Amino acid sequence: MKKLKIKTGDTVKIIAGDHKGVEGKIMSVDRVKNKAIVEGANLVSKHEKPSAKNPQGGIIKKEAPIHISNLSLIDAKSGEPTRVGFEVRDGKKVRFSKKSNEVI
Repeated sequence: MKKLKIKTGDTVKIIAGDHKGVEGKIMSVDRVKNKAIVEGANLVSKHEKPSAKNPQGGIIKKEAPIHISNLSLIDAKSGEPTRVGFEVRDGKKVRFSKKSNEVI
């Protein structure tokens, strides 16, 4: 597994693909497959059988994973997409925005 530049809870913008331009919060990250699930983006229709949890069954909309290379982190200060860097500040390794040079 490799170190990723995004984490669960980050706000990202989709920069490529069918859902280009959509912003959302990351719900989960799969580090093995390099994919993330973004809230409200890349919705797919899934057929579900009736179960105890969902007695009606039917077709539901669900978020599908998106490759991490198609995501860009949103800078909290400017609200624009930014690249992410790592450096040691005060003895701790931190992520920082390359646009505003502030710790994320």
